[in-house]
Amino acid sequence: MEGLLRRVDQSPFLSQLIPLGLTIVILGILLGILHASLTLFNQIPGTIPVLMVIRPSDVLVGATIYLKTEIDFAILIGRLMDLYPGWRNRVALEIGSALGNAGGTILIIGLWVVLKHVDILLALMVLVASLVLFELAHSGLEYLTNWESSGGVKKWLFIGLHKFLDTTGIVINPLLSRIIPDLGARLRGKEGLSWGKLAGFATEIPFILGLDDFAGYVPLFNVVNIYGFAAGVIGAHTILNICLFLSPKRTINAVKNEYVSFLGTLAFIGLGIYGLVETGKIIISLL
Repeated sequence: MEGLLRRVDQSPFLSQLIPLGLTIVILGILLGILHASLTLFNQIPGTIPVLMVIRPSDVLVGATIYLKTEIDFAILIGRLMDLYPGWRNRVALEIGSALGNAGGTILIIGLWVVLKHVDILLALMVLVASLVLFELAHSGLEYLTNWESSGGVKKWLFIGLHKFLDTTGIVINPLLSRIIPDLGARLRGKEGLSWGKLAGFATEIPFILGLDDFAGYVPLFNVVNIYGFAAGVIGAHTILNICLFLSPKRTINAVKNEYVSFLGTLAFIGLGIYGLVETGKIIISLL
């Protein structure tokens, strides 16, 4: 087995083909799990059965909405590809992120089918995801460290962002550390994660971010067919992974670009603040 892995290591073609081919295999498996999960949900007494039909229009809606909201995932995977290079780690990232995304999707659907009114749970999911986004923003500052010595506007932007995120961290880190211990260290590659732990981490974060995104989709469940919508989300995740993995060097260079990193940090902060506002709105509506 080790000999085969070394052969793949030495072949640029195989080290590209295997991770990309695996995305398609995993897509088929996850769509099968989605079908089985919805079939199981339909057996729960007192629930309105989900229509087990995949319509192209529902798939398109799910895929479009997913791709428009996944800047956080794309930047996260790009950073992890930089910290953990090589085709074997790409496989870990692909398996983990696909499972995390699909797992979050299926969990939200299950909660919605069983409970219908899951406002307080949605609020908690959005809150946790918002805290993670602030930590993602903080980890991105490492790509901007040269701004502090460059002077001018860049220096003050870096100092301002650092002070804001440091202050925010004082508030959120005690809570976040109880939910996801050592998140900051793992995002910065300081833990040197093994293959299995990297796959687990790649499952954990997309799962949480997926809960946040999919929680925002819940109002659409009364408009679109859930089965097709969820299939579109899972399929779009595969497309995004393929695009990220087609040229790892370009993906890594894009993520490490100081201006892309700066805009990504701003996006994480904006999404985090938006999530906190939405959490507040949900809680207020329940009072």
